[in-house]
Formats: sequence, C-alpha cells, structure tokens
Amino acid sequence: MNSVSDLFWLLGLAALIASWYRLTRAREVAVRAATALCKRHGLQLLDQSVGLRAIRLQGVDGVRRLERCYAFEVSEDGQSRQAAKIWMAGDEVASYSLPHSGNPELETVVATETGLPGNVISLADRRRLH
Repeated sequence: MNSVSDLFWLLGLAALIASWYRLTRAREVAVRAATALCKRHGLQLLDQSVGLRAIRLQGVDGVRRLERCYAFEVSEDGQSRQAAKIWMAGDEVASYSLPHSGNPELETVVATETGLPGNVISLADRRRLH
C-alpha cells in the first residue's frame, strides 16, 4: 500500500462489496414485503423469491428518491403462475402490481402509508396529484 493506485483499488473494492451487501439486504426486505402483500391479498408467493428488474428516480412531494422494482410470481389457486411487481423506496413499499382476481392483467396500486390497511390510491390518481 505504498501508492495511491493501491488505495484507489482498495476503496473501489470496498465500495463494490458495500453495494452488493446493500442490494442483498434490500432484496431480503422486498421478499418479506412481497410475502406480506401476498398474504394480505390471499395469494401465494411462488418460489419465495423476487428479482430486481428496474431502478428509477421518482419524484414524490418535490423530492427525488431512488425506487427499485422487483418482479415475482403469484398464484391464486396454486396451479397458475401470474406476474406481479413491487416498487421499493428504501425499506418501504412505494407501489405494487398484482393480478386482478380471475384476470391475468396487473392491477397497480400505490401504497401511501404502509401500516394502514386499505389506504391506497390508484396509480392514475397519484400521477394526477404530482
């Protein structure tokens, strides 16, 4: 460690490991959120896993925040597989998309308060507000 380049590479490696750790932790939080969401809506989370699909900057109340989209599959009857998504901002659910009952299309809702059941607004209403 006598040169600046060694220090640079060491800091780069530390940043890479820290990023990997944060993404792994965020994925675990998303799995727990998806499990709770499925339980609340009477769905079964298939494969007990989620996969990172997208990252975006979203403006909320004039502040930009980083949101991650995780995709997963659910089933109503244990026989069929339907796609679902969950958007996470930090450790909170920002929005989610679940299939309609009996219809494979996604129904998107935005969580406004994570602790209050039934306190959700549609994505179209959210876009009109912002």
